[in-house]
Amino acid sequence: MDVHAEPRRPTPIRLLVLDIDGTVTDSRHEVPEGTRRAVRALVDAGIGVMLATGRRYRDALPVATRLGLDAPLVTASGALVKSPPGHLTLHRARFAPGVLERVVGTIVAAGYEPIIYGDSFAEGFDFYCRRLEVTTADAGGFLAEYLARNADVARVHPELLAAPPPDAFAGFAMGPREAMESLEARLHEACPGALSLHALRSPRYGHWMCEIAPADVTKWSAVARVAADQGIASDAICAAGDDVNDLPMITAAGLGIAMGNARPAVLAAADHVVGTNDGTGIRDIADILLARIAQSAPPPGVTAPGGREPPRGL
Repeated sequence: MDVHAEPRRPTPIRLLVLDIDGTVTDSRHEVPEGTRRAVRALVDAGIGVMLATGRRYRDALPVATRLGLDAPLVTASGALVKSPPGHLTLHRARFAPGVLERVVGTIVAAGYEPIIYGDSFAEGFDFYCRRLEVTTADAGGFLAEYLARNADVARVHPELLAAPPPDAFAGFAMGPREAMESLEARLHEACPGALSLHALRSPRYGHWMCEIAPADVTKWSAVARVAADQGIASDAICAAGDDVNDLPMITAAGLGIAMGNARPAVLAAADHVVGTNDGTGIRDIADILLARIAQSAPPPGVTAPGGREPPRGL
């Protein structure tokens, strides 16, 4: 053994992937100025930054704009990836034949209303629903606030159960926690092996959601697709988030980071835990990655392999 061998330098991080709600945005659903500056420092240091969110594409765009990012946006928890310049669709998930009909039927049979996302940004709407008028007197009423606030980007499709739209790629139902966890189990039973499901608390509405996508669709599956197109290996990716739909990317990335406000399962799975989204979380991440750049730099007088500067990410 060579006792004089230098310590192994960490793999340089080329891409940082950030969740939005509970990570980039604070509890007021705003992007703090300190977060914006931290992201800019990382980009200036040569680290690519992209967002991976459960939000609809239209709702993620303002956050990307605030951060000065034009990298591909991973939305709907990985089911839709679009490029902000030109709003080009890079990837859209697809349900296997007959699956979406069973999904909608199971949700309706449980007494809830399905929301089905369509790749329809250019047409001026984001999702399909059976009706806009729901009351808090029935189970479907958990959607009352959501539909009232998003009626301008809804498309009423009364035949959603019999004839789901062909551009559908994901969806959700909304209700109490126990009901959404039960619905998750019922959907798995109705469509074995055909779905990717997450029961989680809505960050902007007062209820829980059951997120629904085709099998094997996660934020990580979409991130890995984008990274592969850029020639970025998984061990050169850092992913940060706070909820269960962030777990696949936090555990698969070379460096996984949990926000201090994350759910227990996320805290347990991460390589690092940083401050909260209302505190120093994103600034802590920037400090970790910038320090890693310094640690991975070749010694003075030594160039990177091939004599070239290392790639700068996205």
